[in-house]
Amino acid sequence: MAIRKLEHVGVMVRNIEQSVDFYTRVLGMEHRKTMTHTNGVIRLAFLAFAGHEDTEVELIEGYNGELPAEGRVHHLAFTVDDVETEFARIKELQVPLRDTEITTLPDGGRYFFFYGPDGELMEMFQPGAR
Repeated sequence: MAIRKLEHVGVMVRNIEQSVDFYTRVLGMEHRKTMTHTNGVIRLAFLAFAGHEDTEVELIEGYNGELPAEGRVHHLAFTVDDVETEFARIKELQVPLRDTEITTLPDGGRYFFFYGPDGELMEMFQPGAR
């Protein structure tokens, strides 16, 4: 197994610009990048604290704005060296998968989602360009 660290926590937001402003102005995080997902609907923004860029907060706009406040955390993501190897390993362990294939983002990042024992959403993520 080649999981290296907690990659990011995904938080669903209604307005990505407003949320980026809050996370930078109020929490002191640095905005690293914003991009549109390959599905053309969801927008993603990544933020981190200066000097601690290893773990990010991912803001997700356009996924589902109807969840209650306590349901805004969307997923936990873990950095991996080889997402294809991890995909095969998770399938071999018969862990329930949400995704039937690996997704590639515009920046080259690659990921898939699977479920924890209580239905919590988890992601294996191989970073693209930072």
